[in-house]
Amino acid sequence: MGKETDKKIEALDLSSIGRTYAVNYQFNASGPIKVVKSTRLTKLLELYGNILWEPGSHKKNVIAFVSELDEILLSQPFDSFTDEMVDRLIGELRKRGNSNATINRKMAALSKLLRKAFKMGDIHSLPEFRRQREKAGRIRFLEYDEEDRLFAAIRSRDELYADLCVFLVDTGARLGEGIGLRWNDIYENRATFWITKSGKSRTVPLTPRAISAIQAHTGAPDGPFANIDQQRFRAVWNSAKGEVGLGRDDDVVPHVLRHTCASRLVRGGIDIRRVQMWLGHQTLQMTMRYAHLASHDLDVCLPVLLRRLPEPGAEEK
Repeated sequence: MGKETDKKIEALDLSSIGRTYAVNYQFNASGPIKVVKSTRLTKLLELYGNILWEPGSHKKNVIAFVSELDEILLSQPFDSFTDEMVDRLIGELRKRGNSNATINRKMAALSKLLRKAFKMGDIHSLPEFRRQREKAGRIRFLEYDEEDRLFAAIRSRDELYADLCVFLVDTGARLGEGIGLRWNDIYENRATFWITKSGKSRTVPLTPRAISAIQAHTGAPDGPFANIDQQRFRAVWNSAKGEVGLGRDDDVVPHVLRHTCASRLVRGGIDIRRVQMWLGHQTLQMTMRYAHLASHDLDVCLPVLLRRLPEPGAEEK
């Protein structure tokens, strides 16, 4: 090359090339370089929602979560998701009255979506997600007299709904698991739940009254409770609980039946590991919320603490 060409090369400003390359491309050692374009949370959900979450109530919740988070971010496009963006979301959710437990659920959905996007090369980096401290809280469960009054009020409104309640309280199934039960899932007085929150199936034996609740609806084409609409069921539930004096108790929701089943197992002396398997909890920590109910397990400690006082006159000579 001539002197004139060399001077032109020296005059070029190459400092911006590296920066542009770092922003617009992501390296992949095992494959070709991919251009990273700005995206949005709702766009990522559209791309990967059906891959990451199966159809059902949980997926509907995820869609609502991601839509809310996208709205907080003003639908702004991004090519990297930063820690500052996470802090902004958490701060706004707190302003809206979300508990730490609710924030954790929403952040879990966001984290899963972003990890997939990062793996596919749609964003440059992942933020750090720190689980918010959740209050242990009081676990509400139904005493037998409360169950009798509530179920009777529900039965006066709808026999099918009352039978579903019986099934849920004796199996510990979630509402969606009970409604999703199909006839092929019931065999030799056992029920298998395939579509679960953890993604793992589980099988539990059925009590005689749970079997009766199922058999009362053998004419249903798909499953004993398959035709139940969740919203209408909840409306009947709320009406019935108001009638029996539980209307002001915000913890008496359909999920209380699952808590009630777990509480009865623990108070009945079933070890916590078996309770974990029955409920299908992914971790033992989730089941340990009920451990305090095993109060009789501590009775063996009592003799150790008893002081043996001398009998009257024992010290007299």
